[in-house]
Amino acid sequence: MLLLAVDTSGKHGSIALARCGPADRCDVIEVVPLEGGTFSAQLVPQIAALLTKHGFGKQDIGGLAVVSGPGSFTGLRIGLAVIKALGDVLSKPIAAVSLLQAMAVSGRSRGRVLAVLDAGRGDIYAGEYDIDTSGAHFVSERLLSRSQLVESSSGSTFLAGDENLVGVARDAGLPVEEIELPRSDVIARLGWQKIQAGDTVSPEELEANYLRRSGEIFSKSSS
Repeated sequence: MLLLAVDTSGKHGSIALARCGPADRCDVIEVVPLEGGTFSAQLVPQIAALLTKHGFGKQDIGGLAVVSGPGSFTGLRIGLAVIKALGDVLSKPIAAVSLLQAMAVSGRSRGRVLAVLDAGRGDIYAGEYDIDTSGAHFVSERLLSRSQLVESSSGSTFLAGDENLVGVARDAGLPVEEIELPRSDVIARLGWQKIQAGDTVSPEELEANYLRRSGEIFSKSSS
């Protein structure tokens, strides 16, 4: 199956094209970076260019994966809108992938981990997962203040791609692993696992996971 993966959740994004098959095999063909602030202008032309470069058309796409959150209100909305449209036109399965889960599988740590992202204005997106050889098993995802973050550690290893959050954990004497934020190749592999498991959504069901109440989303939508 040819799978297209999209991430527009942060300051920078990416798209990936992968050929996926049995036993979780997912060979990434190429990852293309996207510059933040121009996702709406870049995303569709870059997808078209990537497909053409490798001799494919949109009709060759067999599955879609997209980061559904948490992240930028505007960025997520753009990525989800494009995947909704493709899913509707192509009638192909869509996998909604949490960026926090992608972070959790990107580290070397095993056991209970807490993947953390700066949510702005003193808040933290925190995703708690149990990591073993079969992958990342969801425990919880929530929005925390920095003080709550330390209190909620409960023996978890922190996974962070932000130096400030790494510093918060280290200053509190907590175990921490600094990682690079995952690209769309990681999203493609997680998306393929979801598609194989039947964990997919229709275009109508695809929604953003902001981890905020609606009032907070609109008050912070410029972030």
